[in-house]
Amino acid sequence: MPTETMSLDNVYRARYALKDVAIQTDVLKAPKLAPGVDLYLKTENLQTTGSFKLRGAYYKMSRLSDDEKARGVIACSAGNHAQGVALAAQKNGIKAVICLPDSAPISKVEATKSYGAEICLVEGVYDDAYKKALQLRDEKGYTFIHPFNDPDVIAGQGTIALELAEQIPDMDAVIVPIGGGGLISGIAYTIKNLNPEIKVYGVQASGAPSMLQSIKDHKIETLDSVFTIADGIAVKEPGSMTYELCEKYVDEIATVNDDEISAAILALMEKHKLVTEGAGAVAVAAAMFNKFDLKGKKTVCLLSGGNIDVTILSRVITRGLLMSGRNCQLKIELVDKPGQLMNVSRIIAEQGGNVTAVFHEHSGAGADVNGCYLRLTLETRNFEHIEQIRSALINEGFRLL
Repeated sequence: MPTETMSLDNVYRARYALKDVAIQTDVLKAPKLAPGVDLYLKTENLQTTGSFKLRGAYYKMSRLSDDEKARGVIACSAGNHAQGVALAAQKNGIKAVICLPDSAPISKVEATKSYGAEICLVEGVYDDAYKKALQLRDEKGYTFIHPFNDPDVIAGQGTIALELAEQIPDMDAVIVPIGGGGLISGIAYTIKNLNPEIKVYGVQASGAPSMLQSIKDHKIETLDSVFTIADGIAVKEPGSMTYELCEKYVDEIATVNDDEISAAILALMEKHKLVTEGAGAVAVAAAMFNKFDLKGKKTVCLLSGGNIDVTILSRVITRGLLMSGRNCQLKIELVDKPGQLMNVSRIIAEQGGNVTAVFHEHSGAGADVNGCYLRLTLETRNFEHIEQIRSALINEGFRLL
């Protein structure tokens, strides 16, 4: 049984091993993200390498035998575990080979290279990289460093819970992202052994709900595919150890969709000046969109990583703006005569909206020969503001499609 291989002593040993490597990340109060919730943020996005993954990777490698180190290590990752293993190998003078899915953000690939690791890009997702890593392990004799299904890796991630117990001793709940399950397993095991009354909630992307589905059906299940902007938690199958630990210690699991994740990334940037990747924002998304009953609970959201690729950041921000009512698109049917566009602009300006894009087109065949359409993109304050603008246009006789 996995629980028999876990111990609080090992988590404390991990903390000692990490004292000069991983920083104790701050906890910040977040009163603006989820009104009515006493919310806090554990900023592992500011950890060395930009993710919590350094904790488990480094502790695991500190426990290897001289023979295992001499053979070199191999790992598979969507990006963050890769950086943790690469840095740990660099600090210990060990050769590291990392298998990454070819869909991994360029920023994560380049960061992993910067720590001196050899990169092997694999077509597909994390699970495909995992299979390739096992193949190379068997062919070359490398020591495999699993990203989540390992008691030492899990113990390393559990050190976060030791910090939380000191930073917020009266916390009632913690919300944790779930991919393969190593992070939440370490935190849930540690917290429940320190104080079983604290609630542990897990969050997955709706496009990759492997742990949720497995817990629901009481057996490990493999998804046919995964698709989400939260690449760090896009895992088809949970680990055997992490599945059993989650089943025993995690109170509830929910999912958030990509629009909700985008809105959380945007809110963290605007309201707390914190950059998170998709996986790093899912806990906040769960709090923002009421996935758990948090009323009366002092709750910590774990920001698990901040390694978002700048090339997709603008797209994520655009989705976040739409999801939070900060941007909207209107299609208005007009009669093609002078003054129509001026009237529309006047009404929007009077309501405090800002037009950022205009597209004007004549009606197609079969429509009124004098008809035309106006497509507008607006900057707005919220959904109430959008409805206010729509109502003002309708009251002036314009038809919105």
